[in-house]
Amino acid sequence: MAASAVSRARTRAFARVIGPVLVIIPGITFVQAPHMLPALTSFFDNPALVWVTAAFMLFAGVFTIANHQYWSSVTAVIISLFGWMLVLRALALMLFPVQYEQLGLGPNGILIGRSFFGAACLIGVWLTWAGWIAKATKL
Repeated sequence: MAASAVSRARTRAFARVIGPVLVIIPGITFVQAPHMLPALTSFFDNPALVWVTAAFMLFAGVFTIANHQYWSSVTAVIISLFGWMLVLRALALMLFPVQYEQLGLGPNGILIGRSFFGAACLIGVWLTWAGWIAKATKL
């Protein structure tokens, strides 16, 4: 199905915002993963911080889902799936904070974290390219 000009413009706008954020935050976290354990522990020591973080993630996910239901290109699919993943991660953080923490602090926590953040960073590179460099007709 061919994308309309409106859907391409919206996909490009979302890619311009999400792309650099996914390059910077997960990229730094990927590099700093071995040193992030104290931050992870401190984060989960404050239930209010966990809840507020999950609430913001839920808002961002629902916002993305509500404003970007396009599946006409690789970039559009990535953005739509990103919204759904934010919602699922937020719900997991709200419903299972202890298990979420144990996953990060477990014996494979750094490997799991680096895998997740490395993949997110690569997706960010793609979205940054799509949002800022690629021609709008390619979206």
